[in-house]
Amino acid sequence: MPHIHESRPHVHFRPYNVGRWIVWGLYALMLAVAPLIWTSSLSLTMLSQMGIAIIACLAFNMLLGQGGMLSFGHAVYSGLGSFFAIHTLNLVSNGSLSLPVSAIPLVGGLFGALFAALLGWVTTKKAGTPFAMITLGVGELVWAMSLMFPGFFGGECGISGNRVAGERFFGISFGPQIELYYLIAIYTFVCTAAMFAFTRTPLGRMLNAVRDNPERVEFIGYNTQYVRYFAFVASGLFMGISGGLAALNFEIVTAEVVGAARSGAYLLFTFLGGAVFFFGPIIGAVLMVLALVLLSELTQAWLLYLGLVFTFMVMYAPGGISSLIMMNLRLASFGKLRQVWTSYLALGGTAFVVLAGAGAMIEMVYHLQLNQALGPTLTFMGVPLDAHSFDSWFGAAFVLVVGVALFELTRRQFTRQWGQVQEEIEKEIKRRESL
Repeated sequence: MPHIHESRPHVHFRPYNVGRWIVWGLYALMLAVAPLIWTSSLSLTMLSQMGIAIIACLAFNMLLGQGGMLSFGHAVYSGLGSFFAIHTLNLVSNGSLSLPVSAIPLVGGLFGALFAALLGWVTTKKAGTPFAMITLGVGELVWAMSLMFPGFFGGECGISGNRVAGERFFGISFGPQIELYYLIAIYTFVCTAAMFAFTRTPLGRMLNAVRDNPERVEFIGYNTQYVRYFAFVASGLFMGISGGLAALNFEIVTAEVVGAARSGAYLLFTFLGGAVFFFGPIIGAVLMVLALVLLSELTQAWLLYLGLVFTFMVMYAPGGISSLIMMNLRLASFGKLRQVWTSYLALGGTAFVVLAGAGAMIEMVYHLQLNQALGPTLTFMGVPLDAHSFDSWFGAAFVLVVGVALFELTRRQFTRQWGQVQEEIEKEIKRRESL
């Protein structure tokens, strides 16, 4: 009797990625317990803005980091999502529409995706610099339209609403900030997970290929414009959701939300956080809220400081803060981090000296230009300064020069030490491969 070989499909089960489950669990836990740790009204407001900014920066990074598309006008889609969300909220408030308040951000996402589909078809026909210029032009056109059509955009006063509308869901009215925060936290977690899942889809992988080698993608039969277009629409969806959440949070939407300043903020802080790694924009979003809320209250020169930080990051850490974190995690995995932590302290200390000297001079200049009526005296880092006194200027300049000299000596020593550590890591890698 002949032997019959039964062909059965081979099923392979992939083990659970325990580390990934731990990271996502910690992320959810952090979102849940953050308002229990920082309980003030200011803290709740900032945490809510951070959640909104996380969605927006991650959505922006779907273009910049994953697709290599630099957009100068991507706030258009979050801004239009905000306007449609606030109008929907007003319809719910006057009883013309029966819709839960918690679903209004989805309305913003729907219209964000819709306008991304309309405008993105033209925008994504080009890549590189032409793409960036087209997005800048589209952004300026929409911003100009916001002043031309006050019936929809509200003119200079904007459109206001009241999020305590409709029937309560299990007693939740979204009036207290804590209730709205947890709604934002849920949207933030779900949107973050969805955008991470997008990076693992065939479209997300193909988007990376279009970023790295569009000619080869065309050669194997894919239309690079379609790939960019679908990613653009997906990004517009999440930008619209962030805009809808912002409309609920502030209960007012003005033309500023579609302006170039908002688009520039998304670009700047996504880059600072790090567009190379998925979690980089999350860091950038947190920094954006801290800078716009806290730093702007501490000093009038906050934009200058922000520009200097951006310049130094471009020069010395173009991968952003996330790349610095990953490099040090690599050192820790090989047990080399303890060899450089003293150098980190030295770099941080000398950088602080440079900041103290430069900051004192900057603050005195701003004080003379903007606060001259208050007198020549000001306080910087707890030290009284006289903007009209030679001693104050000489002391600030001396601290700056000494700090720069010490920082340069420390940086050179750190560069040599870093090179030795990297050589040791490469030797260890080769040793492990030989085994």
